[in-house]
Order: sequence, then structure tokens, then C-alpha cells
Amino acid sequence: MTTDTALHSFLETQVRAAMAGAGTEFGPVRARARIDVIDLMRGIAILGILYMNIPFMGTNVSSWMHDIRRLSWTSTDQVTWAVIQIFWDGTQRGLFEFLFGAGVLIFTAKAMKPDDPVRVADLYCRRNLLLVLFGLIDIFLIGWVGDILLVYGLSALLLFTFRMAPPKVLMAMGLAFAALMAVGWPGGDGVIGYSERIERIHKVEALQKQRAEGVKLSAEDTKTLQKWQEKIDAHDLSKPPPKEDQAAIDAERKAREGGPHEYVMFAWFIWNKVFGDGNGTFFTVLEATAAMCLGMALFKWGVIQGERSMSFYVVLAITCYAVGCGLRAWDVAQIYRFTPWPPPGMIFGEFARLTVTLGHVGLLNALMKTALGGTILTPFKAAGRTAFSIYILTSVVTLWFVFAPWGLGLWGRFGWTGLVVAATVIDLGMLVLANVWLRFYLGGPLEWVWRSLTYGKRQPFVRRRMPEGPASPDQLLSAAAPAATPT
Repeated sequence: MTTDTALHSFLETQVRAAMAGAGTEFGPVRARARIDVIDLMRGIAILGILYMNIPFMGTNVSSWMHDIRRLSWTSTDQVTWAVIQIFWDGTQRGLFEFLFGAGVLIFTAKAMKPDDPVRVADLYCRRNLLLVLFGLIDIFLIGWVGDILLVYGLSALLLFTFRMAPPKVLMAMGLAFAALMAVGWPGGDGVIGYSERIERIHKVEALQKQRAEGVKLSAEDTKTLQKWQEKIDAHDLSKPPPKEDQAAIDAERKAREGGPHEYVMFAWFIWNKVFGDGNGTFFTVLEATAAMCLGMALFKWGVIQGERSMSFYVVLAITCYAVGCGLRAWDVAQIYRFTPWPPPGMIFGEFARLTVTLGHVGLLNALMKTALGGTILTPFKAAGRTAFSIYILTSVVTLWFVFAPWGLGLWGRFGWTGLVVAATVIDLGMLVLANVWLRFYLGGPLEWVWRSLTYGKRQPFVRRRMPEGPASPDQLLSAAAPAATPT
């Protein structure tokens, strides 16, 4: 299907009132104007992302940051960590980014002609500035330093200009960041950073040889060997963590086992260190924007919303999993050596993440084309339609109840496998809650607040009962309308 055909088909079937009479009708996308496969992918992503977030919510991150074995390392933990790292890590964020890009085109569907109504741009900017505000609340009030709302809001503000770009251009823009990461920069994880680390190791080997031969080393060379020995000791589980790591461990424990004020202040400190003073925000916005461009291209090609054939999605899933999971498995095998030598798989990390994410798109679309797959995946549509509320609620439940000392006090109690079990239990609760909630309401509470603020007027919220007798198409549409979260 061509780009023009895909977009025109979407506009005809999913935008009810385009340019009629006095002007354009604006409002959230509802009911049959929604795309089921996008909702369920968003639902899986919003629940799946907890598996990556929960180690940073429920453990002393400083204790295992430089060696994952220091958290726990049973045979079950080894399998659990490898499966998450190969098949899941970063790909749920990737799905969000793809879907957010597709959502840009859905939201701006009425602004795809030369005589676009300017109000679309006003609504779009207001909507994403509100997302930035919600992200700041998540970071500085709830205390979740891994928030994605701020990053997505900032990224979305950059995307409006590119809504008309051809999919090949969007694809090139999306892959540019992965290419940048592969090449890297001094101190980074790409080819340049990898080469620097290998060169440093060769230098250490030469210095060790000189020392063994009785050559007197300079103060700088002695310091180089000392730092190398600290790296070696960091991978020796029989020895305590390095002094700097131990100080960070103690500071995090004090903050997490104290009161709300101590925890929030610690969260502010970490966020500012990673995203404020550092380059974290810059690179996460770049990553998100690039992946969203890929999502826009996939939408224009009709890939992400299920317009291709079953065989296309099966081949897509098999090919992407073979390449992406293969690269990641190679990287995990190198990591499991637990030596200071850098794993070469890190060079292809972003390409592998995007490839596995695209594999998920292929798999989920293929499953949705089967009766059994559609039945199994249907409950996730409710999670997708309440994704914003679930995301914030998950932060509140984990940080302020499950792992809080004034709640269940489970912080620091779980290893890798236990964290996966805890995430699964929490996700199941959220999935049930979403499906029950949508029996009575048109969308999640935060979705309703977001839409109402975006459009400047109160949006429908409570699901209305159907009147007696035959119902008109408009009544059916209104009564069945779920929440609209096209990101």
C-alpha cells in the first residue's frame, strides 16, 4: 500500500468530520475511529516497561550497577536477566516511541493538507506541553527519576514539522541516531569508545609487563594500574565494592529507608545528576525523537496498524528477532564473562533494540490476524486505552506503597527473579483494573484530565447507558467510545 493510500484510507475511515460546513470538528479519537492493534501494543508496552523499571524502584541500584551479580545470581536469576536483556529490555520503550510517532499522524490527521486548520498546531503544542508538565510532576512530586513523559513531550514538539515528510526520509532520520550511537564519541559506547577501552587495556598490559621487569613507573602510570585493579576488584564478589560504590550504596539506603522527604530529595539529586547536569535529557530526547520518526514511517507504510498481510508480519517478526535477538545474545554472552574487557556487542546496541522492537510489531500484528491471538490479546486494549493513568499509578504504587518503608517495605528484598515476579503481580492487577474501569468510564482519569485541558473544555467521562429501542449509529459510537490516547 502506498503512503498516500494508507493516509487517505485512515482519514476516510477514522476522522468523522473533516471539513464540514462552518469548519472543522475537533475532539479526541474515539470508538471505531481507534485502531485496536495500536491500543493493545500500547497496553503491552505500558505493562511490559515495569520489568525494566522495577529494579530501579525496588533495589539499591548502586550496589549492582557495576556488576549485576551483586544483586543476586542464582541459576534462575541468570536465565531471567538474559531473557529480559535479549527479548525485552528497551523494546517496550521502543514500542512507545514507535506508537507515539504514529500518534503524531493520528492527532494531526486533520492537518495533512496545504490549507490545514491552524488550530491543530495549537492543540498539538498544548497537548505536549501538558505532557511535559505531567512528566515534571512524576519526577519531582512522585519521585520517579526514570520518567518518560517529560522526554516524550519534548520530543513531540520537534515532530510536528515532519508530519508531511515521506516515509523514507523519516526512516533515514530514525536510523541516524542508531548510526551515531554505533560510531560513538570519546568515552561513549560506540566504535570510538570501544577502541579507547581496548587501547587502555593494552596500555595496562604494557605497564604491568614493565612493572614485572622492575621498571620504575611514573605517578600517572601507577594511578592507571591502580584504577585498573579497582575494576578487577569490582568483579570479584569475594571483595567488598569499591569505596566510591559503597558510599553511593550507603547514601541510597539512607534515602530509601528514611521518610518521604529524604526519598524525594534523593530522587531530585539523582535526576539532576543524570538528566540535569549531565547529557541524559539531550540523548534521551534524541533517541525518542529518532524512534518516533520510525513510528511515523511505519504508520505511513501501513505496517504498525496492521494493514499488511499475515505473511509480511510473520517474515518481519522472524527476521527481526533473528538479527536483533542474535546481536543481543552475543552481547549477553560477552557480559557474562564478567571481565573489564568491553563487550563488542555494545556497538550495535541501538540497532539491536530497534530491530527487536520491530519484531514485536510483526509478532503482535500477526497474532491479531488470528482468532486465538485476538482473543488472548484483547484484554491489553483496555490497558492501552488507560496507559497514561496506569503509568502514573504504577509509579505511585511501587514507590509509595510496595517498596516504601511506610508501606509494604519490600525495598531491597528481591533478586532478579523476584523482581520479575513482583512486576508480573503488579501488572496483572493493573490489567484487571483497566478492564473493569472501562466498563463504567470512557477512559482513564488522567486521560480525561489531559484531553479536557488540551481541548479547553470538559470531555465525556462516564459511560452512558444505552437507551431502550433501536440505537442510531451515533448513539452506538458514543456509548462504545473508549479513552483516546493516540500516543
